[in-house]
Amino acid sequence: MSETTLLEPEFLHKLESLSLLTRRLVRGGFRGERRSRSLGRGVEFSDYRSYQAGDDYRYVDWNVYSRLDRLFVKLFSEEEDIDVHLLVDTSRSMTFGQPPKLDYGARVAAALGYIGLVNLDRVGVTTFSGGALRALPPRRGRPQIFHLFDFLAALKGSGTTELGAMIREYVLRTKRRGLVILISDLLDPQGYEEPFKLLRYNHFEPFVIHVLSEEELFPTLSGDLRLVDSENGEAVEVSLDGPALDAYARARDRFLESLEQFCLRHQIDYLRTTTAVSFDDLILRYLRMGGLVT
Repeated sequence: MSETTLLEPEFLHKLESLSLLTRRLVRGGFRGERRSRSLGRGVEFSDYRSYQAGDDYRYVDWNVYSRLDRLFVKLFSEEEDIDVHLLVDTSRSMTFGQPPKLDYGARVAAALGYIGLVNLDRVGVTTFSGGALRALPPRRGRPQIFHLFDFLAALKGSGTTELGAMIREYVLRTKRRGLVILISDLLDPQGYEEPFKLLRYNHFEPFVIHVLSEEELFPTLSGDLRLVDSENGEAVEVSLDGPALDAYARARDRFLESLEQFCLRHQIDYLRTTTAVSFDDLILRYLRMGGLVT
């Protein structure tokens, strides 16, 4: 994929008015163009609280005091930036499908990174496969968009999916907490539960974008086949008839239902898509509905 095929100029124009949302306070060192859920000495009145010893008298509302004979301090909402961590799965299984899941995921990361950078958020990208991480360090501001697009356009799929090893290393090396957007097919035999809980335990705010191909959900294969795992090379002989496809559908539904319920229980935002979903609709419609952009 080339830089010019990531996102069209007309689509970039549509992204200009969007911003990324965060449910919890993520305090940055600069004030960006986002309303924080924190209360501080910002620019817009938000609420009152009772005066406490040591509070600055400049923020006492004397009009309220004259009416109620009690001291209240004004609170203001702050405009703050956020740290946006884009984690992109580049394992070999992400090369499956038409278009490949990796190409689709790279475009998702490009769109979300663009939204963050134009809103003065701090945006970094880390790719993972086979337990190895490759990173574009966090950057902020419009001039960094070209670095972001160059990095994402060069992605290639290889190695295995190792969510646990990746998350453990990422948590250790990342000092600034923030919004983590994980883009992956989640096809890790070791599971997703512990890595997801590790992100929450370490005060990151995860949003999982689960990318699958239509053929993974609804396979069209039939007959006697030898199927080879694209990541570890293991092969299995199968006869794909009606009962076998029905069993696959049941296993698929159990996996997806379990994943959705796990994310719900642990307050992890989750959105599943396939590469057949219009990319414009995913960003401009479904991620809005999912609460990631506004």
